[in-house]
Amino acid sequence: QVQLVESGGGLVQPGGSLRLSCAASGFALSIYTVSWYRQAPRNERELVAIITAIGGDTKYADSVKGRFTISRDNAKNTVYLQMNNLKPEDTAVYYCHTARIASWGQGTQVTVSS
Repeated sequence: QVQLVESGGGLVQPGGSLRLSCAASGFALSIYTVSWYRQAPRNERELVAIITAIGGDTKYADSVKGRFTISRDNAKNTVYLQMNNLKPEDTAVYYCHTARIASWGQGTQVTVSS
């Protein structure tokens, strides 16, 4: 089955860290550009970070630049989002996406609260 599965979310205090995983099955994630998006309640889905297939170039939303790092492990067919110095405004459901799959997965909830 061709799918992406997000995991690694949870409840963390402000200033804390989480690492999200986006695991692919049924296809080689390494040949696709992969993006992380997030959607907070009552907000539109927004692009957080992107990593290209060739060269592994990365790009970030201004709101997360310097705090989040996107990376990929092609041997594990997985893309990660390392999130440091988390803030309450980072609270959202996080999704990964690639052009290989038209639909969105379940996402993983990140809640930053004291």
